[in-house]
Formats: sequence, structure tokens, C-alpha cells
Amino acid sequence: MMNRVALITGSTSGIGLGIAKHFAKEGYDIMFHGLENNGGEIAQSVAKEYNVKTSFSNANMLEAEAIENLVKQTIETFGGLHILINNAGIQFVSPIEEFPNTKYENIIAINMNAAFYASKAAWSQMKSQNFGRIINISSVHGLRASEYKTAYVAAKHGVIGMTKVMALEGANHNITCNAICPGYVKTPLVEGQIKDQAKAHDMSEEEVVEKVMLRKQAVKEFVPLKAIADMALLLAKDSSTTITGTSFALDGGWSAQ
Repeated sequence: MMNRVALITGSTSGIGLGIAKHFAKEGYDIMFHGLENNGGEIAQSVAKEYNVKTSFSNANMLEAEAIENLVKQTIETFGGLHILINNAGIQFVSPIEEFPNTKYENIIAINMNAAFYASKAAWSQMKSQNFGRIINISSVHGLRASEYKTAYVAAKHGVIGMTKVMALEGANHNITCNAICPGYVKTPLVEGQIKDQAKAHDMSEEEVVEKVMLRKQAVKEFVPLKAIADMALLLAKDSSTTITGTSFALDGGWSAQ
């Protein structure tokens, strides 16, 4: 039996890279995707470390055709596509009256529309093999709102709605679709935000983490990458056929309030 193939968008850094490494460790072949200049090197190093097949694409997530070609390239390279993890995302924070239209449009395009285009492109392959696992990386902001994040909150809520529809349409074809909704994860992106917030609030970095970032969480810890990767691995299993249309909050209790 061929190795299972996972396409993970935004997988050359942060959450996506953490998930990709965990899947590779479990024997999945991985199509990496991202904007990093060294994306190809990252893919090769993972292939060597875990003895799996990998490839890399820097497809533009703003363009439907590029996303369709990414899925096509994955299938042509590996001979199939079993797991699609829609992880690519961007963020911008601003009061609504100052929110630039182009920032809004790009966040909606990359965080939400790209998940639609990739899932649509993968659908016929998943149907033909009677197996598919679509995992959308939403956010706790797909369940709750925060100020100054109009586009991000709208996109992440939209992804959860999309997840439910795809779960219903995929049910008769062994295609499941679920959303993972992380709280704060200590990625390079978040580490940069900590430094910026410390300057803006005239606080220490420790105070920013406690009083700004994790203020709404019951558990005052960043969500471990491994927890997100473990959840994704569970959802990707053959035995997870009846787990579909659901959003899993990995948020330290943030959304329990």
C-alpha cells in the first residue's frame, strides 16, 4: 500500500511546519507549501530525517488557479492526495474605520477562500479513492471575536461554516472535514507580536504574555504545537470516519467563558 499523502498549506513555518513534521514522523509523504525562500530545503531535510517523500511549492494563495495547480501538482507528484490541511493564513489588526480594504480582501482570500479552492480541487480525487480527510486550521477567533480583527474573525468563522457543509457533502464518500481552533501558539509570528506589544504597552514581554495575550485563557500557557499536530493526526486516521463537521477548540479554556 502506498504511503498516505498530505498537502499542508503554509507548512514551512509555525503551526504548519509542526504538523508537517509530525505527519512525516508517522510515515506520511508531504507536499510542503509556503513563501519561505528555503522551503525546498525544509522539505528535503524532513524527507531525509523521516525517510518519506516530500516536495515543495510556493503557490500564491491569493489566486484560485495557483491553488488548483498546487493540488494537481501534489496528485501528479505523489500519485494521490489523502489529507488536505488548509493552514495558510495571515493577520492584520486595526480598528474597522482604519482597516485597509486591500488587507481585508487579502485576509479573506488567504484565510478562507483558499481553503475553498483547495478543497474543491481535491474533491474529485478524494471521491475516486473513497477516502479524504480535510482539516481546516481555523482559530479560537472562528468561535469568538476580539476587537480590531474584523477580517480575521470573519474569515475564521467562515471556515467553520464551510467545514460543516463539506462534512455533509463528503459523508457518503468517506471524506471527512473538521476544523481545529487553536488559541495562542508560540510560533515565530507570535514571538514577534510579543516584542511589538511589549513596546506598545510599555510592558515586559512576560507581562504582555500574561496580561494581554493569555488574559482570556483559563490555562495561562501557550498551546503546544504537539497538541495541534496530535489532533490533526487523529482526524486523519482511517478510524475517524464518524468524526466530521466538528470544530475542536485547543485554546486553554478561552472559549469556555
